[in-house]
Amino acid sequence: MIIQNFVNNSLNLINPIKIGITGGIGSGKSVVSKILETYEIPVYNADKEARIIIDTNEKVREGLINAFGEEVYIKETLNRALLSKIVFNNPEKLKILNSITHPVVISEGEKWFNLQNKGIVAKEAAIFFESGSAGNLDVMIGVYAPESIRINRVVNRDRISADEVRSRMKNQINEEIKMRLCDYVVINDDKQLVSVQVENILKLIIEKNEH
Repeated sequence: MIIQNFVNNSLNLINPIKIGITGGIGSGKSVVSKILETYEIPVYNADKEARIIIDTNEKVREGLINAFGEEVYIKETLNRALLSKIVFNNPEKLKILNSITHPVVISEGEKWFNLQNKGIVAKEAAIFFESGSAGNLDVMIGVYAPESIRINRVVNRDRISADEVRSRMKNQINEEIKMRLCDYVVINDDKQLVSVQVENILKLIIEKNEH
């Protein structure tokens, strides 16, 4: 009730608290996001929105075609399998991809934040620190899981090999380092209740902002 009242209290709308939810691939960011949504906290999923932006934003489309060729799009849809092969084992090309997409995704996220009317709002993204967008947020929550668990989750979810998962992991900051950069950490190791951890973190955030 304390959390719900704070989220919906109009007195907090002048300066809503912006929360970032981050963690490596397979850590369980979406689990934390869904828990936040049960408290009526709006959550912007940067990875999902990026997929939409890449398919629909003309500036991004033009930039990707210029950088990687017309074949990276099949009609109006990004050829994700091809682009993945091009960039994920090539740090320089991945850097080019990010330079085209990240500024637009970050800008759209800020527009979304400005349209919300809750005391707490959140954004989920894997690469806040890598993209330099963490500074736009008030609180960063990291979601941690051991590497072996993360690999198994992604193998089962995406139907790809463990080596492919490890390759994706190489393009993100080391998980332990990332967690040290966060204000709070949720342990999602299939042993501890994530919902209780999230509730406790929200209470601490609210307590700090009520004084």
